[in-house]
Amino acid sequence: MKVAFATEDGVLVNAHFGQSPMFTVFEIRLSGVQFLEHRQLAPGSDENEAGKIASRIGLIEDCALIFLVQIGASAAAQVTKRTIMPVKVAYGSSIAEQVQRLQNMLARNPPMWLAKILHAEEGSGKVES
Repeated sequence: MKVAFATEDGVLVNAHFGQSPMFTVFEIRLSGVQFLEHRQLAPGSDENEAGKIASRIGLIEDCALIFLVQIGASAAAQVTKRTIMPVKVAYGSSIAEQVQRLQNMLARNPPMWLAKILHAEEGSGKVES
């Protein structure tokens, strides 16, 4: 599954969804983890509140999870409508640690919310282990 992290530096989860200048994206599988890319916001995409949300959703629409520090109610509703689950973590959390934690959850007995995402991706043919 693809997982995005709202970040200002590509190292820490340190951004609010609506103000994040970029998202760091990983592919996380039972068999391993692969860094995919840093997805940066295009210049001028922050013209209004609706544009802020839409441009950021466009960058992560292929992801199952988005780790972030904070997200507004309107943005959270739009993100979840796209079947992307927002996961709030403490400001300054290490992306590497969050990736490792998520992979550990997958390897053991994943919580219900994560098992549901995995099951949905398996049904669509997206998951490779």
